[in-house]
Amino acid sequence: MGPSNNSFPRPNVFFLIGVPGLEVAHARLSVPLFFMYLTAILGNMSMMLLIIVERRLHSPMYYFLSTLSITDVVLSTSIALKMLGIFWFDLREIDFVSCLIQMFFVHCFTSLESGVLLAMAFDRYVAICTPLHYTTMLTNTLIIKIVLALLIRGTAIVTPCPLMASWLPYCHTHHIPHSYCDHMSVVKLACTNTTVNNAYGLTVVLLVIAFDVAFITVSYSLILKAVLQLSCRTSRNKAFSTCTSHVCVILVFYSLGLFSFLTHRIGHIAPYIHVILSNLYLLIPPMLNPIVYGVKTKEIRRSAARLLSCTTK
Repeated sequence: MGPSNNSFPRPNVFFLIGVPGLEVAHARLSVPLFFMYLTAILGNMSMMLLIIVERRLHSPMYYFLSTLSITDVVLSTSIALKMLGIFWFDLREIDFVSCLIQMFFVHCFTSLESGVLLAMAFDRYVAICTPLHYTTMLTNTLIIKIVLALLIRGTAIVTPCPLMASWLPYCHTHHIPHSYCDHMSVVKLACTNTTVNNAYGLTVVLLVIAFDVAFITVSYSLILKAVLQLSCRTSRNKAFSTCTSHVCVILVFYSLGLFSFLTHRIGHIAPYIHVILSNLYLLIPPMLNPIVYGVKTKEIRRSAARLLSCTTK
């Protein structure tokens, strides 16, 4: 039997180590991570502004893209500010409740990002496979319902993680070997049996990934089949060009997530490798998303050019 929750007082604060084993290199590590965060913020804010201002971009695809940009801003900010505070000013202390709030935002918006990528895959399926029904199927009401459902899903499945973590007794060190309050990193500090916490966290990750990846794969398989049946070469090239950007974003997001997930559970992997991969997982996709969509989507390029030409006149 592990000690009861009343055996040890709840810690007032935790201390984030940053990157374990590379503390002397924090200043150097902060440079690329800061520029990733800055690029993510500027790129996604610009994308949101462009979609709001340009009426030509008021369509389902770009509504989902603006939702992705909002998610990326929240997700990257939820870790970057505290991480840079550790690297630059040695501000390692984080309030217990603030740690749990950060844990919620990181995992909730990671789930939301995965869901938005699924919604965008569905959008491309409808646009390419049933183009005549695109505007009647993907109405503004349906888009709002999809986004709300994804947000509710993320909130519902992630909320138990910080709640269960708050009930655990922390009788040993309060130093978290990470640069942010990751669920597993916090739970490992508890001095009681955490099988339930570990099993729930693992189940949530596997269910979200399995569900979203399965339906994304089905959507793009049907899209590929439909595109190959198009008789017009120009239409095929346009469809391939549009979907390529989506596939690139999906591959980057899930491949980094898989590496981060596996390194957390393989014992002989150095802790600093896991922490660096976790940071890249939450910074690289938000940084790349506006770049990839801005370069690959012709309408976004044209709208940006028009907006720039108007502001320079």
